Amino acid sequence: MGLASEFREFVSRGSVIDMAVGIVIGGAFTTIVSSFVSDLLMPPLGLVLGGADFSDLFLTLREGSPAAPYDTLAAAKEAGAVTLNVGLFVNRVVAFAILAAALFLMLKTVNGLRRAPTPAPQSKPCPRCKSSIHLEATRCPQCTSELAPA
Repeated sequence: MGLASEFREFVSRGSVIDMAVGIVIGGAFTTIVSSFVSDLLMPPLGLVLGGADFSDLFLTLREGSPAAPYDTLAAAKEAGAVTLNVGLFVNRVVAFAILAAALFLMLKTVNGLRRAPTPAPQSKPCPRCKSSIHLEATRCPQCTSELAPA
């Protein structure tokens, strides 16, 4: 079998196509969660914490030209300063936590739907010998004890 036909067989498997679709949807979902965190969640959280804008929370490691202080991260980058972007990291950690929680809940729901319902029991233990007997039996076939009607 040639390399091209092996590759065609590999790609045509359902699991590879499902994985590709999942990656594309995951990328789109990541963009939505990232926007939710940076545009909707962090601004009110910044207000609660005293008006802090997390996206502009940074530490200057080396000043640029002109020298510090810089009001925003964009101004620091424009001046050529080397910065430690703490706020952007916090935004991304929150986005990851929300994304992980959403995926966990989604997978838990999907796995719950996949489980087959538990069938009703067809037997019960004999109260004397503990052997398995049919639910409707009135006498145990092993020890011949009479059973109370169900």
